[in-house]
Amino acid sequence: MAKKRRKLNKDFERKIYASKKNVELVLAKIYDIDDEDIQKEYMSAFNKVVYLYDELKEDYDRQGFSDNSEELLTSYRDAFNLFESEFEI
Repeated sequence: MAKKRRKLNKDFERKIYASKKNVELVLAKIYDIDDEDIQKEYMSAFNKVVYLYDELKEDYDRQGFSDNSEELLTSYRDAFNLFESEFEI
């Protein structure tokens, strides 16, 4: 049985790439925090955002663009926006 091809979406790939850059930027800022306790607090709060980004990327790499893709992107964006609203970075 032939393996089903992944459905690709260039616009969605750009959104994933932009999400990756946002995660990398925030992580870099967190690593620049000198106070270890504050850094741990920020990392702990940001871990959910990183997890959701990883889930989004992995799902797209595995299945391509699907019905679930937009939901995963929305979950990631909501978590990122919540983090930004609660933590100044």
